[in-house]
Amino acid sequence: MVTTRAVVLVGGPAAPYSRSVRIARALAAEGFAVEIAAVTAPGLPDREVVGPGRAGAAGEPEPGIENHPPIELRRYAPSGPWRFVGASDAASGARAEVGSTTAPRGGLIRQLASPLLDLRRWLLWPHPVRGWWATLARDLAPADVYHACGSLTIAAALAARDRYPVGPSGRPARVIYDSVDIVTESNAVTAMPPRVRRRIARIEAAWATAADRIVTINDAFAERLTAMWRPEELIAVLPNIPEPPDPGELEAGANLLRRAAGLPPSTRIVVFQGRTGPNLGLEAAAEAITQVPDAALVILGFGRGMAAARARDRDARFEGRHVTLDARPADEVVAWVASADVCLIPLPPVSANQRLTTPNKFWEAVVAGTPIVVPAGLTTMASLVRDHDLGAVAASAEPQDLAAAITSVLDRLATPDGAAWRARIRRLADEQFGWPPAASAYRSLVRSLLGAPPNDGGSTAQSS
Repeated sequence: MVTTRAVVLVGGPAAPYSRSVRIARALAAEGFAVEIAAVTAPGLPDREVVGPGRAGAAGEPEPGIENHPPIELRRYAPSGPWRFVGASDAASGARAEVGSTTAPRGGLIRQLASPLLDLRRWLLWPHPVRGWWATLARDLAPADVYHACGSLTIAAALAARDRYPVGPSGRPARVIYDSVDIVTESNAVTAMPPRVRRRIARIEAAWATAADRIVTINDAFAERLTAMWRPEELIAVLPNIPEPPDPGELEAGANLLRRAAGLPPSTRIVVFQGRTGPNLGLEAAAEAITQVPDAALVILGFGRGMAAARARDRDARFEGRHVTLDARPADEVVAWVASADVCLIPLPPVSANQRLTTPNKFWEAVVAGTPIVVPAGLTTMASLVRDHDLGAVAASAEPQDLAAAITSVLDRLATPDGAAWRARIRRLADEQFGWPPAASAYRSLVRSLLGAPPNDGGSTAQSS
């Protein structure tokens, strides 16, 4: 009996991380028993079962998908000496990921010790996940394919391949590095000394070149990473496009955000969806909404910026204009975004990574048919918005420019063409930017890596 297994590694609690779910479902549709290996977090179970998904490569339910083994989401607790070195960062991040409003303790002490903490972060990068790597080295079962989501996971995937060079199917184990960010060109490293950034670049380049294949989120990233790591091979693109919603789901959920936020019918809703935190433009977005008549900003989020967002909810300046809600499960996000009038992505273009990125929230809005507002400096997204009439491009990420762009979109939606515009955006997602073709291309990539269909022995994969 041939048993095939795949692991999708996520360097956080995966609560939620829709990209990992989509990839896991594509692998399950290809016949793998799939595990999503994530990091433990307070308030989240160590094990969950992820549903089989909605659509296959042709947009119809995958034939026989109900007979595939369930996808297991398993969260591993850090262990070993590194558990203590990175414990404070990991714990505060995990609390924020699940929406806690409680600030981490010891804030003043951490502020005073900030230079030492920065030094630790620079020299021991990426120390918060090294304890998680240790646990995976002990507990993660062998697999045929390891899909490593981001730089926090690739070392653990390569180590697993080294421990078990032959997978359960009897074929060589393979590692796919999913480079979702250009780490050394991101806003997270802008404060690092150049020597430290070069060191991190060398580390990531070694990991990347050791992987069997590299995928990334868009063509701009692929061109940059190909030049950096694989000049002899074009890096594959696996875009951040969500699975198509069920028929009628968008119409049925027309008032999801309004009801949850407690907003009256006269208030136009501008949504920000996804991770919250510093350098994401949320402060500017809050200021911008005060300049837009009859509008409110709804944060549908998770991450370490949730406490600050909820503090703005209580600020008299933003009363009735700023509402923070917890993130929704991956399968529900598109319907919630569809219930907004505008999707705002206010990222300041402070790094090459931000300028070139196309995050999940962008494509979720397109699939939802919700017009998007982005600052001009976000080069890739701004080009897509202009080229495909997806919304409006603000002159900058400053509040007054964001407000002007939001107002222009709301004014257009109020015209007789407004509903038809939204319908055109949604059709564009179906015709040009759908997930099913991306999933099909990814499955072909996996087959080429293994050299044969994963279940060519005719067996049904079994979860370990």
